[in-house]
Amino acid sequence: MTRKRRPSVPPLVRPPPTGGRPNNRLLAALPADAFHRLLPHLKTIPTRPKLVVLKEGDLIEQVYFPNGGVFSVTTPLSDGTAIEVATIGDEGMLGTEAFLTDDAVSTGDTMLQVPDGQVTMLAVQAFRHEVAQRGVLHDLIGRYTQVLMAQMARTTACNALHEVQRRCARWLLMTHDRMHEQDFHLSHEFLAVMLGVQRPTVSIVAATLQRAGLISYHQGLVSILDRKGLEAASCECYTLIRAQFDRLRQ
Repeated sequence: MTRKRRPSVPPLVRPPPTGGRPNNRLLAALPADAFHRLLPHLKTIPTRPKLVVLKEGDLIEQVYFPNGGVFSVTTPLSDGTAIEVATIGDEGMLGTEAFLTDDAVSTGDTMLQVPDGQVTMLAVQAFRHEVAQRGVLHDLIGRYTQVLMAQMARTTACNALHEVQRRCARWLLMTHDRMHEQDFHLSHEFLAVMLGVQRPTVSIVAATLQRAGLISYHQGLVSILDRKGLEAASCECYTLIRAQFDRLRQ
């Protein structure tokens, strides 16, 4: 029996623009017929820093496909703090809970942390209808959901066990992958939330990475100066998350 070839999850390298398509790589990977079925239901809006698209416990009425920038899914705690469990850019989708069930609710808060570009919205009804056809969109989102779950599991373990400097290097590498640029804007406040630490700790960690010549961080602008060195400074979680992504897209 011939094994059915699985659709590829797009890699972490931005492809050339596709005529008339959003930059999101899941949408760009759809065949023409599937994309044109969705097209009347797609709405692309500009993004801004701190844009919240989903709140924990809210009914998901739209799913979102980032065309740039970096969104973070965070778990809020009763004392007002929060910690990141997933990083999502133009390789993915926000609101994957809607892939699993009707009347899905958000399991975390999803906010734009590093702005760049736009986000494309799709009503859940249209999304669920297309997924129910069990075609390419169903397979792509199913495989992407596996990637996201693997990232969440690894991030949870990393946050619990690894020292903050190595976690910071991992987070900067994951953001660098999604921004496709050497420089990106990031506040101390956001980075503190991502790492689950206080802002003074972020300052100390950033200064350490700067003294090592790995990054430059001035007035909210991060520049990756030594990518290989930053990978060496990271815990193993970056390599494992990236390998999981690469393996699932084959």
